[in-house]
Amino acid sequence: MAIPNFQSIMLPLLQLSSDDKVHYIHDAVKILSKQFELSEEEQTKLLPSGQQPIFYNRVGWARTYLKKAGLLEDPKRGYFQITDRGREVLGTEPTRIDKKFLHQFPEFIEFRKTVRESSNDEVKDEDLEGLTPEEALENAYQNIRRDLSEKLLTYVLNSTPGFFEKLVVELLVKMGYGGSQRDAARAVGQSGDEGIDGIIDEDRLGLDAIYIQAKKWKKPSSIGRPEIQKFAGALQGKRAKKGIFITTTTFSKEAREFASNIDTKVVLIDGSRLTDLMIDFGVGVTTRTKYELKDLDTDYFGETVLEE
Repeated sequence: MAIPNFQSIMLPLLQLSSDDKVHYIHDAVKILSKQFELSEEEQTKLLPSGQQPIFYNRVGWARTYLKKAGLLEDPKRGYFQITDRGREVLGTEPTRIDKKFLHQFPEFIEFRKTVRESSNDEVKDEDLEGLTPEEALENAYQNIRRDLSEKLLTYVLNSTPGFFEKLVVELLVKMGYGGSQRDAARAVGQSGDEGIDGIIDEDRLGLDAIYIQAKKWKKPSSIGRPEIQKFAGALQGKRAKKGIFITTTTFSKEAREFASNIDTKVVLIDGSRLTDLMIDFGVGVTTRTKYELKDLDTDYFGETVLEE
């Protein structure tokens, strides 16, 4: 089955704690994953940030919301147990516990006021009903990034061939190839070989060379197998072991299969990956603002904090 959203986890989590024992969050995740019949892939699937499994994150937020409503409490970090209010709620035999259900408790209403400031935020919250706050933040970030990627690709497509060449050089240098910008710029465009647009050092010492082909094509045209074969042939003529084929469009399935089945290492970078790399390495983009997602540093407090 699909990974349940964090609101669907609230009731099972509260029921799990009905034995009045203190439960460890990691153990709860394992028990609930079996209860929801999640596959190994679903249990280990990560958030877009790659920092935490989605299901673990959702169980954690379900616990947080139940705690804010006074149904659970934390005797110590990473653990939880049911409260008297939690037992009373289970006594009513609810069929579902979600944010709407928790709004009957004043503490939860106060908590919700701290995470939204206006009626507009309320509407957005309903649109993202199944997402945890962390997932909603990552979802918004990915939407902004996709929009930026589309804008970048439009500007790249409308640039001159010379500017595109300069862009490719700058990106590769920022990724750690070619030594200095000046050295890399001299290398690109000087080979004169058919199927090769330039050569760049793999590292600052020049221990190995990477051959480059750059094609500024517009969709719906895609790079097919013949173009990759031509590039691979040029690499063999130079006894080159590595090559990068960069384009603003896409590669056909046949082109990708051919590149993956030849001895020469050929990396294919399509328009989508090109703009992703430009964003990651700061080429053609500027930082407007930054948000840092922080967590409690328990090591800082050591043994100075009294348990509840």
